[in-house]
Amino acid sequence: MRNAANILWFLAAFAFVCLPLPGSLPTANAADLEADLEIVGDADAGERIFKICGGCHTIDEGGRTKDGPNLYTVIGRTAGTLEGFRYSKAMKAAGASGIVWGRKTLNEYLNDTWKYVPGNIMGLSSIGDATDRANVIAFIERETR
Repeated sequence: MRNAANILWFLAAFAFVCLPLPGSLPTANAADLEADLEIVGDADAGERIFKICGGCHTIDEGGRTKDGPNLYTVIGRTAGTLEGFRYSKAMKAAGASGIVWGRKTLNEYLNDTWKYVPGNIMGLSSIGDATDRANVIAFIERETR
């Protein structure tokens, strides 16, 4: 029964983050973030959104890997290279092609994970709202300094 409750929580949280409310307008869009990489989101708001990510990722120093790798050292890390984590062939190839995680690359990846790294196995396909992506990235930056 606990697993069913966890699945329902995840689906509700996924819908909250990924599906826009009718009539809602984001305060920034993907073009804004790509044009101005100095945009910094709200880390506190990003922490709330990251709870969805926390189903598969930890972010604390020395944190364990779950279904996804620990994100503590993700900023500046080459994609697919955290020692001890079994990455998909697609994510390893992304790293071999030179993808290094930073604001711009995380923004592009989180906008459409399956398009940015075709064949990756991350369950979350996107964080569709640019402001939510900026907030999550700000939270990751704050927690990993």
